[in-house]
Amino acid sequence: MDASHQATPSLPFIRRRPCLPALLMLLFSGAPAALRAEPMRAAPDPVDSLPVDVQQLSIPVSDQPQSDANPWAWTAEIYGFAPLRTTGDTTVRGFTVESDVTLGEALPLLEFGAALRGSVEHERLGLLTDLSYVRLGAEKVRTGRYGVFSGSGELTTIQGLYDLAVRYRFGDRETAVGRPGQFSVIPYAGLRLVQAELGVSAELLNGRQQPEGTLDRTWVQPLLGTQAGVFLSPRLQLFARADIGGFGLSGSDDLSGNAQLGLAYAVGNSTQLRLSWRYFGINYNNGGSPDNGFSSYQNGLEAGVKVLF
Repeated sequence: MDASHQATPSLPFIRRRPCLPALLMLLFSGAPAALRAEPMRAAPDPVDSLPVDVQQLSIPVSDQPQSDANPWAWTAEIYGFAPLRTTGDTTVRGFTVESDVTLGEALPLLEFGAALRGSVEHERLGLLTDLSYVRLGAEKVRTGRYGVFSGSGELTTIQGLYDLAVRYRFGDRETAVGRPGQFSVIPYAGLRLVQAELGVSAELLNGRQQPEGTLDRTWVQPLLGTQAGVFLSPRLQLFARADIGGFGLSGSDDLSGNAQLGLAYAVGNSTQLRLSWRYFGINYNNGGSPDNGFSSYQNGLEAGVKVLF
């Protein structure tokens, strides 16, 4: 048989046999190429679709300038302390008188009074001051009943307290309005200048007043204290303060202190109306012979207006 005639029947068989593998190879090898031919397009940037002049105003958030808060802060407060009761004693050259005065009895005796507080702060470190001055006319007091004395007397009082201290704030900056739970704790340390001028006279049996002398002394006490506040609502704040001074450094007895607890309500965004209970005590004696000294213990209400800026 002719060689060309024998090869002819096998040609169709050779073409048909590799069709299925070739098709599979075509599918698997062609798919990536197809994907490469039509890459996925990312979603258009919304900024790119804006007009050119608007695009120029668009600044990434991380690159926007951040306005720094003013590192300085100030407060000023005018207040009045109204002791519901004041007790104490005064000793001049060994002669002692005792006093026990209610608010109703003290008000007619008030000749002058002024009180204010203030603070300045940079970042968290600052200064505070608390200044008060009171002058009272002659109040009736008790004395020892002996000899020519009837057991009564009079006491005139000038008392000044002038605090200056360094303070450091923990927590949030002091504000008139805040979020519930916002708080600050501010310990402080400094000096308290005490001014005391007390004139004592004793009533004789014939009703005349005999001057016994005057305690006139001004001295400095070391001072430690803390004040704190926490917001109960955006405009209502609970606050407290306590301090102690003296520590017996200027006499056999030399101690003073305050304790205060109250509420403040914001009027506007930078002013608070404040009402609190306050206790104040001071005890001094020079330990001499004859001795000079005095004590005064007061508790009552304090009202004030505080501005924060």
